[in-house]
Formats: sequence, C-alpha cells, structure tokens
Amino acid sequence: MTRQTMRLEAITFDLDDTLWDNHGVMVATELGHYEWLDRELAGWLQNRGESGSPRFAERFPLESFEQHRRALARAHPLHRGDFTWLRKRALQEMLREYGLDPVAVEQWADAAMARFLALRHRVTPHPEVELLLTSLGERYRLASITNGNVEIERLTLGRHFPVAIAAGAMLAPKPDPRPFLAALARLATSPARALHVGDSWREDVEPARRLGMQVAWISPHVDDTPMPPGVHRLDHIRELPDLLFHLTGRPH
Repeated sequence: MTRQTMRLEAITFDLDDTLWDNHGVMVATELGHYEWLDRELAGWLQNRGESGSPRFAERFPLESFEQHRRALARAHPLHRGDFTWLRKRALQEMLREYGLDPVAVEQWADAAMARFLALRHRVTPHPEVELLLTSLGERYRLASITNGNVEIERLTLGRHFPVAIAAGAMLAPKPDPRPFLAALARLATSPARALHVGDSWREDVEPARRLGMQVAWISPHVDDTPMPPGVHRLDHIRELPDLLFHLTGRPH
C-alpha cells in the first residue's frame, strides 16, 4: 500500500525553547538588567546629591518585581501575555514609589527596559537551526509565533521569517488561536497544509491541533505514550527534517 503524504506549504515556529534553550538567557537577563538599574540609579542619585538609601534593589528585591508583575497581570488580564508592558508598568510603579519624579520615572523605566531587551536578545540558536531554516525557506513559507518578547527581526535568524507574530503584544497569547490564524492568513495557507513546531503542549500543540494543523512537539522522549493523530513528538529540532520526509515523502 502506498503511504499517504500531505501537501505541506507552510511551517510556523515557536521560538523560546524550540530554536534555542531559553532558561539561561532569562536568568541572565532578569538578573542583569535589574542589577544594572540598581547600580546606575544609585550613581545618578549620588551625583545629584540625593539620598539613595536604601538602594532601589534593597527597597524592591527582585522577588518584589516579580510580585508586581503578577499583580498587574491579574489587574489587567488583557495584558497578561504582554510581558514587555507588564515589566515596564511594574518598573514605573516601583520607581514612583521609590520617590522619583514623573520625568525620571519614565526615563529610568525606559532605560531599564532597553537594557532588558538588549540582554533578552543574546540568544544562541541550536547549531542546526541556521542551515535548517535556510533549507526550509527554499521550500516552504515560514513564520514565527511567540508569546515571548524576543523581536525576531533583531536576530540574524529574523531574515528567515517574513511573517513574525508577537502573540502577547497583540493581546492574544497562545493558546489563543488568533496568533495562529493571523500567521496562516499572512502565509496564505490553510491549517491542513501547515505544520507548527513548538515545545509547549498547552501553548503550541493543543491550539495548533484544534485548528487542524500538523504539530511537531519538541519534547525529550520520556515514554512511549501514543500521540494523538497529527502530533509528532521530537526530542530536538534537529529531527525535523526526518519528520518532514515522513509527512511529505520529500527528502529535506
């Protein structure tokens, strides 16, 4: 019997923990930008002859920053997935409570977020990713769909993604189907002819599968539990070409 293959036109990718390992990036970014703010703000206050005691990070430890963000997410549910908005708003509130005037609040919140985003984009894609995306881009239309605040255009990899969906910024974080539908519309393809690649069962697999997309779930193999139809578990992004051959009958 001839194996049935699919006509695949487009592939959508999650970013964090799919194309690179993100845990170390976030730890370095979180600590780095907060330490920078504490140090630079203390020096600025000292130069102005103003009291900087206790220092900002002593008054508001990093845990307090996290609590502020969670409280804002509860108070503003539409922004719960817009992590940049939550971070900046939390910084503004804490800087205001620390005693800065409105102009200084905006200046230092903007500066801290600029530092955060600079560190946030120091990602190291898996070694296979560059050549993989180059090859796939010659055959398929590609898009990125992320809940995170990496702006793919700022990365070298960005040239591979003519379509880039920032789900949190559009106030529809995954598993909301709208980011997927937006990507598919801009890719001019149907769910039945698209594959989504991501690491989260809740945020990637479930919404893409409900729309009728095939899904490559990046998850280290831990057991032999059968996957639902249309879901294909991979240990690593490097296994994607073999899956595409299985699905399409074309070598990659």
